[in-house]
Amino acid sequence: MTQHICSGKRARAIAATALTFAATLSLAEAAHAQTSQAIPANAHARPYGQGWNCDHAYREKSGACTKVEIPANGVLNSFGNDWECERLYKKADGACVALVVPEHGYAEDSSNGRGWHCEQGYRESKQSCVAVQLPANAYAIDSPYGKGWKCERGFTDGSKDCTAVVVPANAMLDAAGDRWICLRGFVKSAETCAPIEIPANAFLASTGKTWQCERGYFSKANRCEPLRVPANAHIGYSGNDWDCNDGYRKESDACIAGIRGTAERLTGK
Repeated sequence: MTQHICSGKRARAIAATALTFAATLSLAEAAHAQTSQAIPANAHARPYGQGWNCDHAYREKSGACTKVEIPANGVLNSFGNDWECERLYKKADGACVALVVPEHGYAEDSSNGRGWHCEQGYRESKQSCVAVQLPANAYAIDSPYGKGWKCERGFTDGSKDCTAVVVPANAMLDAAGDRWICLRGFVKSAETCAPIEIPANAFLASTGKTWQCERGYFSKANRCEPLRVPANAHIGYSGNDWDCNDGYRKESDACIAGIRGTAERLTGK
């Protein structure tokens, strides 16, 4: 009896598996047939996912793949789905027409865009290259944009001329050369450079723009006050504050016996 029941279950399982396989195969065949019918001439199925792509040198138009018609002096683009003009030609009304480079201009490496630039000392104006009018203390630059010139070092760029930079005492031109900065030990004050007033027990910081108190002193207002290091303490890493020795903790301005907490250890307080 038990053997008969097990045999029946096994038979039903085999039948269900067979039906599932048949259904899957039928769907796959239907999908394959549908995909094959959907791919137009001169096209191929995409390697991943569904759909299709036109073959090289063809492009999609209204659900079909039409051959890319390349005009004279044109070439197939790198994607293989359109054309572009050869160097010294540009697109115009479905054709490639010869590029007209004006006097004092030169052709670019690509047919895209305008196709030419003006030589140094000239700038574009109404499809031609006109000479750049240089003001005094200026030089021409190789740029198709803007005025076509820059001011020499020591001059500031105006709209039509170059104005000399007035460098005050204890100052020098910056790296760009169109403004000034104060020398080390001086700070800007209006249009001058004033010396940095260094109080007693201080020194000029490495930046040269401010001062710093010597070790054992701390900054208060515009002076350096001596540190008052309590018993069981020492001057800290910065040199401008104090920390309690190991086994002591900070309370107000004193160090008392006791283990400091984590926060106190990290902050030194």
